Amino acid sequence: MLKQMFEAEVGDDVFGQDPTINALEQKVADLFGHEAALFCPSGTMTNQIAIRIHTQALDEIICDESSHIYLYELGGYSFNSGVSIQVVRGENGKMTADQILGVIRPEADWYPNSRLVIVENSCNRAGGTYYTVDEIMPIHRLCDERQLALHLDGARLFNVLVETGESPKEYGKIFDTISLCLSKGLGAPVGSVLSGPATLIKRARKVRKVLGGGMRQAGYLAAAGIYALDHNIERLKTDNARAKDIGEFLSTKAFVREVLPVMTNIVIFKLTDAHNPLDFIEILKSKGILAAPMSHDTVRFVFHLDVTEGMIEHLRKVLDQI
Repeated sequence: MLKQMFEAEVGDDVFGQDPTINALEQKVADLFGHEAALFCPSGTMTNQIAIRIHTQALDEIICDESSHIYLYELGGYSFNSGVSIQVVRGENGKMTADQILGVIRPEADWYPNSRLVIVENSCNRAGGTYYTVDEIMPIHRLCDERQLALHLDGARLFNVLVETGESPKEYGKIFDTISLCLSKGLGAPVGSVLSGPATLIKRARKVRKVLGGGMRQAGYLAAAGIYALDHNIERLKTDNARAKDIGEFLSTKAFVREVLPVMTNIVIFKLTDAHNPLDFIEILKSKGILAAPMSHDTVRFVFHLDVTEGMIEHLRKVLDQI
């Protein structure tokens, strides 16, 4: 990946003249069967741009209560787009069409306009659970019927696709816009890509600029993304398998009260009352293992391409000693 980055041909992407950026954007658009795509520094930016191009002030977006755009993007939907948010209490991060139907606003002067539904796949805070295409289709049909836009926060989408065997183009037909992160399991150091219709992506370029995301010779970063898409998709199966293995292992431990369903590369588990997540994480850190707290009793492990089999064995030994 580094070799491909160093050898990248670059230009000025603000003027649309960086050939490697253009190649990455075309590659992602083709993956999803979309007309165009836009490279951005982060998944937060691609999500926020999507909200901005689909809505206007006084509109409302709908998402699950555990979604990234609701919990971890600083209320950017309000700050950047002047819209409100309606959250749904799905099951393990997944909403149903009936739940969405139940929160669509009636037409009235005192209500915002329901305008955009956002699906996250996989569902980070729910432990990497995922929707299948069949589960998303009723949501897609409802959005068509009610003239709502449908956006996918697909930060870890390929972790899902290697499990389900579904194709990116199936998702491209369902969603108006898709955000794909290159710096999660795919292993690039930086970047996310927003794909969709050419008219929307043209507007997205302007929004990216006003958010400070217009970059010059960014092809060095795009080269990493191209390498990731060419070489690192199939190996996501390894990350998913390791997560499932450690999830099963944790379920046998006395210090674990519950392990959320492990479907991709994330393991979220709840500790018993005798263990504090911050202290627990410090113990792991002292042994060279990094993890993240998710709440007052919950810890998250994420498996990725830098994790080796030797590290997995070390993790097992450390967990055995707690």
